Amino acid sequence: QVRLVESGGGLVEVGDSLRLSCAASGRTFSRYTMGWFRQAPGQERRFVATIGKSGGSTAYADSVKGRFAISRDNAENTAYLQMNSLKPEDTAVYYCAASERNSLLISSGRVDYWGLGTQVTVSS
Repeated sequence: QVRLVESGGGLVEVGDSLRLSCAASGRTFSRYTMGWFRQAPGQERRFVATIGKSGGSTAYADSVKGRFAISRDNAENTAYLQMNSLKPEDTAVYYCAASERNSLLISSGRVDYWGLGTQVTVSS
């Protein structure tokens, strides 16, 4: 089992940047494919970005391509989400997710572990 704790959220203005972190504890971090999902009020939780176990493969939602970058540091047991050129529609609670499967983590239905989330608010 792995425990995930997100940090780095906050209130920013349009065009600003934020970096979210997801600290993992428990089993070996490199066993897990990692992902970020987000949930805005009244909406379902949606895929944002994912990264493979070694960090060699990534995938992004179309809405964040070119603006967000996912990375991981297996030595530090941490995954990151660098968010640039933030827009009001990026406002949501951002959740870190982990899967023991080898495939990239694109579907919330394939998540084995969730963090508690961190709020990101982009003010216009």
